[in-house]
Amino acid sequence: MVIKHYYSLRKLNTFGLDVNAEKFAEFHSEADLQSLLNAGIRPIRILGGGSNLLLTENLTGLIIKNEIKGIKIIAETEGEIIVSIGGGEVWHELVLWALENNYGGLENLSLIPGSVGAAPIQNIGAYGVELKDIFQRLEAVSVDSGKIKTFDKEACQFGYRMSIFKNELKGKYVITRVHLRLTKKHEINIEYGAIRNILTSKKIINPTIQDVSEAVIEIRQSKLPDPEEIGNSGSFFKNPVISKGQFQRLEKENPEVVYYKLENDQYKIPAGWLIEKAGWKGKRMGGAGCHEKQALVLVNHGNATGTEIRNLANKIQYDVMEKFGVGLIPEVNIW
Repeated sequence: MVIKHYYSLRKLNTFGLDVNAEKFAEFHSEADLQSLLNAGIRPIRILGGGSNLLLTENLTGLIIKNEIKGIKIIAETEGEIIVSIGGGEVWHELVLWALENNYGGLENLSLIPGSVGAAPIQNIGAYGVELKDIFQRLEAVSVDSGKIKTFDKEACQFGYRMSIFKNELKGKYVITRVHLRLTKKHEINIEYGAIRNILTSKKIINPTIQDVSEAVIEIRQSKLPDPEEIGNSGSFFKNPVISKGQFQRLEKENPEVVYYKLENDQYKIPAGWLIEKAGWKGKRMGGAGCHEKQALVLVNHGNATGTEIRNLANKIQYDVMEKFGVGLIPEVNIW
């Protein structure tokens, strides 16, 4: 275990921003992590896959990257398994492992970038499924004490792109292992319209989990740019959830508004729709821009700084609030 000094994070964030860490180290076990925590270097920040992160300046202190690997079945019944996954595993590689072994529950979450350890922090979700739907528990190490603690679903306080690890425990724990409940007898979820449309176009009447995964991948690849080709972090903002009164005012002025009705008289409005209608789709500010095919995605055209991307995000937030009276909250972490 080596601590590197003034280490470039360009290849470790999907925006491709050339920001340096004053000190940087990888850990491959809980013991490695505890040794790093005991070294007394502060502040400490935890880096996952770098896919949900905007770096705006060189970072002081110690940046640590989770490289704990391993996928292991720890319990099994006739209908399901409990699988333990190292926090350093790549999320989509876990999905591929599950599909190869015909374990269900992850197929709607195919091709989401990032690491397994980062997944519970924002309760990742896509196409009608969220992590909390398959979550059993996780293990995390306290930054202050170095002790390992187990969090069950209730303790994680999952919400829409939210958990306790983005609120009062932000930066206080490092998630080392995640335990998920996967199915052997599957409940296929194709309620998201685009999935159903793709399956119908392929004349697939009784889809398998593999069919659903392929449809999700097709949708994602058609909408989201590849970070290898143009720097981005996927969806930059959360889809805002508004009250019935707010929605009625919005609909009155914008009858064509796209929305999803939720429980308790709440409505989810696609952030991409709001940004596009505010005129930002395909626009640029310096080296930063809104993607030409998906306004929800902010991109680095090759020479942007993190500050430029943040300024673009701030301008989009201002314009959407001015035009629609709806606030946008970033989904990415901004350092």
